[in-house]
Amino acid sequence: MLNTISSMFKNKDIRKRIIFTLIMLFIFRFGTAITVPMVDTSSLTKSGNSLLDMINLLGGGGLEQMSIFALGVGPYITASIIIQLLSMDVIPALTELAKGGASGRKKIDQYTRYLAVVLSFFQASMLIYGFSRTYPNLLVNGNGWSSILYVATVLTAGSMFLLWIGDSITSKGIGNGVSLIIAAGIISRLPFEFSSAWSTLVNTSSSSATFNGLLSFGGYILCYLLIIVFVVCMQIAERKIPIQYTSSTVTTRRKDMTYLPLKINSASVIPVIFASAIMVAPLQIIKMITAAEWVHTVEYFLGMQTAVSLIIYVVLIILFTFFYTQLQVDPEKIAENLGKSGTYIPGVRPGTETKDYINKVLNRITVLGAIALAFIAVLPHVLPLVTSLPSSMGIGGTGIIIVVGVAMETVKQIEGRLTQKSYNRFLNR
Repeated sequence: MLNTISSMFKNKDIRKRIIFTLIMLFIFRFGTAITVPMVDTSSLTKSGNSLLDMINLLGGGGLEQMSIFALGVGPYITASIIIQLLSMDVIPALTELAKGGASGRKKIDQYTRYLAVVLSFFQASMLIYGFSRTYPNLLVNGNGWSSILYVATVLTAGSMFLLWIGDSITSKGIGNGVSLIIAAGIISRLPFEFSSAWSTLVNTSSSSATFNGLLSFGGYILCYLLIIVFVVCMQIAERKIPIQYTSSTVTTRRKDMTYLPLKINSASVIPVIFASAIMVAPLQIIKMITAAEWVHTVEYFLGMQTAVSLIIYVVLIILFTFFYTQLQVDPEKIAENLGKSGTYIPGVRPGTETKDYINKVLNRITVLGAIALAFIAVLPHVLPLVTSLPSSMGIGGTGIIIVVGVAMETVKQIEGRLTQKSYNRFLNR
């Protein structure tokens, strides 16, 4: 690890990319401190609104104070998911573009950005409209549509500028820019979480209370680290299916065997985002338009503060994990590619049997991935119900999955660039 860090800063190209990435992330964090004009955020910061928490996660922390980057890259992520779903033989034109190579992908990315602008403006308008009804003093110049559309336009522009920052990081920096922006917003809230845990657990009224508080705080940090280790194991865990080339005339030794890797969590964090949206969005809409008795009933089933709502949340995560895994990993296409490359799975006939075998293995390992994903996602909601920990000290959650995934992806890219540089030096000798 130390050798990698040393080599990373010795490499001029990587060093310049890292510096550029840090500059872009500084601009992002600086922008999250700039509040949208004509907005009074005092009511928002005291609300504890669950919808704010979910959008704030994808927005990199900007929604807490209604900054110009409040929406973050959330609309672009939503647009990407919608376009990806429509490209799965739903709209033939998009399906053809998806199969059209680099030019087709470029066109799809263009359509995704157009849709992101529309979704961003719609989401901002509805968000400000809903907040203006819930918090009458939110807009300084009144709650008219002119003020709402003005703020929505500023938020849309901020979201698109943030997307440009992400694209710049991807092309000129290190890692995936959009993912790094989300991860940076999550990491920026860690000091607050740890300081909240310290003030809650450590009581300095007496020496014995202080000692017990330090033990509790140490246990909290240990649990946090164990959850991170668990997420890392979940991200790298995979099922290796042995494959062999038809041109091979001898039995391949086990250590030289080629494998087809299938991750147990191919869906990443997308199922949690889908499930959270389904749980939170209807509840917030009902809070805006209906009476209190209906709100209480819906909170029982969707509020994620009761056993029934948490069970529904877990079931949704598991269902979406299977659904999105099937979109990400197509057993039929894998079997077709294996046949074209003259490769087969030992003991399994090419074609339909190979597809069925891969599908069966994929379903089995997805069960483990879905359970692990649901456990991490539901943990911060369960702990406040069964312990005295406040919700602000939640361990686990979507944030850890995102940060760990982004960190591992960035490290792999850096190692790949270092390896490429080593090969270039070897070939140029």
